[in-house]
Amino acid sequence: MDDYYDLGGYSRAVTTDSPRAQVWFDRGLLWRYAFNYEESVRCFRRAVEHDPGCAMAHWGIAYAYGPYYNRPWDDFTAGELTDTLADIRAAIDTAVGLAAAATPVERALIRALAQRYPVVSDPSRDVFRAWEDAYATAMRAVYAEFPDDLDVCVLFAEAMMNRTPWDLWDLDGGVPAEGADTLETVAVLEHALRLDTQADPPNPGVLHLYIHAMEMSPHPERALREADALREAAPDAGHFLHMPSHIDILCGDYHAAVVANDRAIAADRRYVEREGAFNFYTHSRCHDYHLKLYAAMLLGQYEPALRAAVEMADTIPEELLRTATPPMADWLEGFVPMKLHVLVRFGKWREILDEPFPDDPELYLITTATLHYAKGVAHAVLGRTDLAAEDRKRFEQALARIPVRRKFFNNRYTDILGIAARMLAGEIDYRNGEFDSAFTHLRAAVELNDILPYDEPWGWMQPPRHALGALLLEQGRVAEALEVYETDLGLAPAATRAAVHRDNVWSLLGYVECLHRLARHDDAARAQHRLDLALARADPELRVSCFCRLDAPPQEACCPVEEATGCGH
Repeated sequence: MDDYYDLGGYSRAVTTDSPRAQVWFDRGLLWRYAFNYEESVRCFRRAVEHDPGCAMAHWGIAYAYGPYYNRPWDDFTAGELTDTLADIRAAIDTAVGLAAAATPVERALIRALAQRYPVVSDPSRDVFRAWEDAYATAMRAVYAEFPDDLDVCVLFAEAMMNRTPWDLWDLDGGVPAEGADTLETVAVLEHALRLDTQADPPNPGVLHLYIHAMEMSPHPERALREADALREAAPDAGHFLHMPSHIDILCGDYHAAVVANDRAIAADRRYVEREGAFNFYTHSRCHDYHLKLYAAMLLGQYEPALRAAVEMADTIPEELLRTATPPMADWLEGFVPMKLHVLVRFGKWREILDEPFPDDPELYLITTATLHYAKGVAHAVLGRTDLAAEDRKRFEQALARIPVRRKFFNNRYTDILGIAARMLAGEIDYRNGEFDSAFTHLRAAVELNDILPYDEPWGWMQPPRHALGALLLEQGRVAEALEVYETDLGLAPAATRAAVHRDNVWSLLGYVECLHRLARHDDAARAQHRLDLALARADPELRVSCFCRLDAPPQEACCPVEEATGCGH
């Protein structure tokens, strides 16, 4: 067992006479806290092999198979539900039968979990909310009896969060969402954190859930200490290593987010070398690359962003996308075209036009639509608006073929690409001299972006305000551009905290330029030190908030047409 993954030293002693069963139970619990349910189930089954009479090992199987914050009931297919519920009920029934030999807290946990999976011959999706409510209520009673048990705190908080996954906070109002147990969840986790200061090593489940509980709040920085603690809690659990970057991004520490995800990628590379890519955890592995490239883009670093995008696509075998149960294309295909967003972000118009379309457009629905969008933007910026208009038509046709079930974390991809539709329309109208119409489209893109359901990283890869501000500046509408940049940087109250990109180099460039052009030179001087810090890590050719801006400072061009259009190569 010595060559197994290093998950840190946290242990929950359970009723067993087998040291090996205890080890495998701990591993199963930690993997489940890290949202790797498949490896968690395997570990709990190994615990059962070593001690078939360990009630908590059977409890663990039932717990691991169930829904969790990143995969609620609605994301299970009908076939998965049938098989999963059969496995869960077999495990929980066995745990109940063995509970007499367990400790009081173990018996309480087993009874509570049984409330989550009542026997129903043909469960409909309407009953799942009732199941989650019943489980949260049962865990509330367990917590009342055992409030100083760290794992009881974790399991109760998670039960409350799973009632309203990714809907803990009202982003617009900065208050708890209606019907959610947000404040109680935070209180339970903060109580656990006080207990955890006495634990060595710490319980990574507490740290993980606290980050999720606070990231949508008006004050995600409250979870910075927990993020720092989680960075070192479990060296081979990639998702734990990744999670601090959720807070890093929201606090404007994009470099820390890149570093965190580099470590997560390395850990998950060790996992995939042993377990392969044909598992649901590939979704979490892709998330590491995804957030890294997003953070690198906000840093203004082309090569790291591109490398993350390419490596991410390479880690998704086409055979995996063709898996029907669970429908992996619905979960994973959206990662494939991320390279295109990097190319648009950094004005790589030639590379975009050279990109080939997928051989199977019916499998790669999102990739096909995104490539039509990217080629349309490239043609528009290069002044070829007739070709851009053709790209736009093909984009709209491709978008219409994407089913609503094809998602990207918490967002439907049809909604995400609705932003692309507005961005492309705005770029084309702008190049045709129809500036009012162009800005109407770009402002609509901003609004659509702001109302996307929360995701980290955000569902749309390039903040639309960066293009809007750049083109407003180009047209001399400096005061309007300043307001756009202030909002993006969090210096104005118009955007939700989650839609703000603090100290990102792109908006800082536009912001300082606006201040100078408005003769607010003292304000510009005060902002310059923040821009200097951002530029110190950014690519040297960055001069504007979007390479779509045609009057950008001159760059070393690679061809006459690109020199005339501010290519940025």
